[in-house]
Amino acid sequence: MDEVQIRLRVNGLERRGRVEPRLTLADFLREHCHLTGTHLGCEHGVCGACTVLLDGAAVRACLVLAVQAEGREVTTIEGLGTPENLSPVQVAFQENHGLQCGFCTPGFVVSVTALLRDNPDPTDEEIRAGLSGNICRCTGYQGIFKAVRAAAGNTP
Repeated sequence: MDEVQIRLRVNGLERRGRVEPRLTLADFLREHCHLTGTHLGCEHGVCGACTVLLDGAAVRACLVLAVQAEGREVTTIEGLGTPENLSPVQVAFQENHGLQCGFCTPGFVVSVTALLRDNPDPTDEEIRAGLSGNICRCTGYQGIFKAVRAAAGNTP
């Protein structure tokens, strides 16, 4: 299959690559950009572990082809904060025990970031709806919901 040249902005930096047209955005981020915080779980768009922001909208990177991101802005978990300067959502997850094994955490943090940008004071029902595309197999969601409320400035 012929490769295609793509150019996009990832976490504020221009990235270019020659890719097969069927390469997913998740694979491009992991293999070409070496950004392994975008996790691959189900590879069917069900678990949410690969969630990134594409032009500000939360999307499943396993369902988006890299060629579809041509000329667009992608933000991964690495683009939200650094170990020295965590984003407010990352701090809330850390302080409210919103993670255990951590595999699903990047997808949740990216999804929560988009949710709170669009709805800074969500109800519990809106939080459930906003996170319905993310699955955690460890926490039972109590810490995650507490983290979202804390990041939103709500008291649990």
